[in-house]
Amino acid sequence: MLEIKNLTKIYKGGRTAVDNLSLTVRAGDIYGFIGHNGAGKTTTIKAVVGIHEFDKGEILVDGKDVRACSLDCKRVTAYIPDNPDIYEYLTGIQYLNFIADIYQVPGAVRQERIRREAEEFGIYSVLGDLVSTYSHGMRQKLVLIGALLHEPKLLVLDEPFVGLDPEASLILKKKMHALCEKGSAIFFSTHVLEVAEKLCNRIAVISGGKLVAEGETKALTGDKSLEDVFMEVIHHDEAN
Repeated sequence: MLEIKNLTKIYKGGRTAVDNLSLTVRAGDIYGFIGHNGAGKTTTIKAVVGIHEFDKGEILVDGKDVRACSLDCKRVTAYIPDNPDIYEYLTGIQYLNFIADIYQVPGAVRQERIRREAEEFGIYSVLGDLVSTYSHGMRQKLVLIGALLHEPKLLVLDEPFVGLDPEASLILKKKMHALCEKGSAIFFSTHVLEVAEKLCNRIAVISGGKLVAEGETKALTGDKSLEDVFMEVIHHDEAN
């Protein structure tokens, strides 16, 4: 569903943010992408969703190149950034209808999905309110609902659990599993290693823009915790 091949991104000034990164996210995967601050996670994610240009390599979404077939890739992708900056002058329902219009979700289908998702996340009663009145957590829920409306083949999330209360976090985890059971794939970054260990079937660790560990979660951790493995891998990479 997502193939990253030899991705390299160099910022002005010569700093290499992502260095020859390759990984594959298959249909049905919940793929955790972890690393310390500045490791290259967000840069990689923004390259995948078409926000950042990159210098070398190739990114394929559902078999199509993100540069040559940008619109086709975006039609089957949903992206949630680490900070839910959305139009504050819209009401919640206006925002969701705007997103549904972009992805051409039919009227009857969108109404049912909006109702179902908003009720589950507990914000249905405030969809008529301006986004400017929403708390950070409510905005995060609204963005999540918008991302789920077209049932994307690839869901890309950057720190999705930040700002969510425990109940909303549990709901999101269930929805991630349900989406993958339908054949979609999820690629997300997180600093919450306990969540990644329990939720993800595959994990990649990035350090200094380079992939330093990758594989099935159970094979990667063995009899250790993901936190222990992460610290060992990062310290070994820094030492070299």
